[in-house]
Amino acid sequence: MFFTYLRRELRRRRRAALVVASGLALGIALVIVVNSVSSGMNRAQDKVLESLYGLGTDMTVTKAAEPPEEGGTVRRPRFRFDAEDDGEGGEQSQDIVMVQGFETLAASTVGKVAGQDGVAEAVGGLNVRVMKVDGQFTRGEVQQQPGQGGPGGGPGGGAVRGGGADFGVASYTAYGTDVTQQGLGPLTSSKITAGRTFTANETDAKVAVLDSAYAKENALTVGKTLTVSGTAYEVIGIATADSGDAAADVYLPLAQAQTLADAKDKVTTVYVRTSDSQRIDGVKAAVQKNIPGTTVTTSADLADTVSGSLSTASGLASGVGKWLSVLVLAAAFLVAGLLTSSAVSRRVREFGTLKALGWKSGRVTRQVAGEALVNGLVGGALGIAVGVGGAWLITTFSPTLTAELGAGAGQGAGAGGGARLIGPGGGAGGGAGGGSRTLDIALTAPVSLTTIALAVALAVAGGLVAGGFGGWRASRLRPADALRRVE
Repeated sequence: MFFTYLRRELRRRRRAALVVASGLALGIALVIVVNSVSSGMNRAQDKVLESLYGLGTDMTVTKAAEPPEEGGTVRRPRFRFDAEDDGEGGEQSQDIVMVQGFETLAASTVGKVAGQDGVAEAVGGLNVRVMKVDGQFTRGEVQQQPGQGGPGGGPGGGAVRGGGADFGVASYTAYGTDVTQQGLGPLTSSKITAGRTFTANETDAKVAVLDSAYAKENALTVGKTLTVSGTAYEVIGIATADSGDAAADVYLPLAQAQTLADAKDKVTTVYVRTSDSQRIDGVKAAVQKNIPGTTVTTSADLADTVSGSLSTASGLASGVGKWLSVLVLAAAFLVAGLLTSSAVSRRVREFGTLKALGWKSGRVTRQVAGEALVNGLVGGALGIAVGVGGAWLITTFSPTLTAELGAGAGQGAGAGGGARLIGPGGGAGGGAGGGSRTLDIALTAPVSLTTIALAVALAVAGGLVAGGFGGWRASRLRPADALRRVE
């Protein structure tokens, strides 16, 4: 009897039922889209962080920046060329390998960090920048002016014409990686697409892995040779970044990078993986307390430095979007409840007659609540379909967002604090240039089972809210009302 009456009433009032279901569907669809976009934003943020310091890294440890001394000089790269007098000038070329930011830690710091409670793994690396200057000098010619000349007709004066210098400057980043522990650090954010990666016995081998973009730009392939500051390195592999820009253009064994940069037994960054993500804050506090002179940067700290359209969209999705979905959903629940209550008012004679025939108030209430619950489930199904469709469209078209990593993410902290350099591609800190860095990230909107379950729960809740309104109104009707109501 319950289901027969329910089916008949829904058919008879299908227009009103469709209005209630559509309102709930709109709110549920908005919730699905906003949650999916927020999830996509989180993935995009993770990709940005991975492109800086690799998969699995929970925090980085770098040297704390010292305030500049009053009247102190700023360290800048210097190029020196020998004079050559061969009549034609001469070609000159020189590489300068500099530690990023000129700030280093003793290699023993890696062991100290690894010994802290809660640290599962710690790996040291050296971030360097290579600046290459090459070109040539050309000697000028002295042209005598009419009427000029020294005694006896010898040269006495004139203007120098032509000559000068023509030099080009190029720079790229390099990262010295601990080849015995390759499961952590910037290289893990790239995938080897040609050749191979380092082996554990190549701790001081003259081999290199190149980023695919850098290799293509310089026409380098596996088996060819890359010369850095007079040292030839065999290219053994090509790595392609999983997303955005690569962490470095060139990857070298740590010992080789230390030799090139004249930084023996030094590292710039210690990459840390904790034993439990819930212990990140505790490990950070322990490192800062037990290892003076260091700066600890977690992924949460770095995320605060990300700006650009990714940050703006993320803020809108987590702030305005969620509040808007809550308001729309609340309005949909309210409208569904009012429409159900209004429908009960128009069915006074019907419910009064049913009570006169022996229906109890509870049975009438259950009948109204059942109708409202079905409306909610129909609205939920429509909302899930629309919401999943909207998320699919976002993923299909994949709008591109930019993540700009400002100076705080790419340079050492000054006297006022700030994020330290934690990736070799982030700039040269104290004097080697490198300001902001921009990454392009394709936005996706993945729909999880949790989101679907939330939508179903909202559909049931919407039906119960509407049924509560209508059931409360129906329970107050009296059989005598049927006799006084004229329709």
